[in-house]
Amino acid sequence: MKKFLFLILLSFVLNNPAQIFSQKKDSLYKPGWTPRGVVGFNLSQVALSNWSQGGENILSLSGLSNFGLDHYKKPWLFKNSLIATLGSTKSGGGSFQTNDNIVSFENVLIYKVGWAVDPFIANEIRTGILNGYDYKQDPAFQTASFFDPGYVTQSIGFTFDRPNFSSRIGLAFKETFTNKFRQYSDDVNTSDKKEAFKFQTGVESVTEANYNVAENLFYTSKLRLFSAFETLDVWDVGWDNTITAKVNDIIAVNLNVLLIYEKAQSLKTQLKEGLNLGISYTVF
Repeated sequence: MKKFLFLILLSFVLNNPAQIFSQKKDSLYKPGWTPRGVVGFNLSQVALSNWSQGGENILSLSGLSNFGLDHYKKPWLFKNSLIATLGSTKSGGGSFQTNDNIVSFENVLIYKVGWAVDPFIANEIRTGILNGYDYKQDPAFQTASFFDPGYVTQSIGFTFDRPNFSSRIGLAFKETFTNKFRQYSDDVNTSDKKEAFKFQTGVESVTEANYNVAENLFYTSKLRLFSAFETLDVWDVGWDNTITAKVNDIIAVNLNVLLIYEKAQSLKTQLKEGLNLGISYTVF
């Protein structure tokens, strides 16, 4: 199943290069401020009563907000985005369990010099919104809270930027902040204490794509890679993919696949897949 999903996502990327590379540089950037915003709500439910074939009631709720504000005044392009997701699932007679819980705020300043790639500086802040738990344990064990851990990353380098596609790479400085949950910031080389702050210098690459696959079919993707200079054989990976099929102006079917690998969180690759029917409203 995992291989099948990755093949689908890869085919979307490889079969749509024309939308990316046929765009003229800066051709679709409007001078001044350009806001954008989408909010969505998804619901999935299974309700059983006197059901002899097995199973249990399931209720899943999730919400998404994706806002941006860009400013273009030649030769400067300033891009800002704020993305937040929250989701929870209730199975049988159990309580609701949080399964989606993140907010990220990103700023990118690009100097359009007319080269194939342009210099940029960027800053990103990421954290969970609510408390996070490991529900495999009984009782559930808390693993995170708001800005515990919190990640802040600054980067400087070069970017290939088009209105529906961008890819940047550069020198990065990553700070990890914790309070109670110091396993995310602990230095394994110091066994006598657990640090609440970790600073890393390394390489970061961020690639984003957003284009129409068909008339009512849209694909968005963001791939983030980071590796510290002292551990270049280990990379943090975050790959978020969403395929949206619009039924009408407000109803849509969403397939989301999120892959995460961060050694400080887990030695295994984390994968989340969700297929939902929901409401999506474009604010701007």
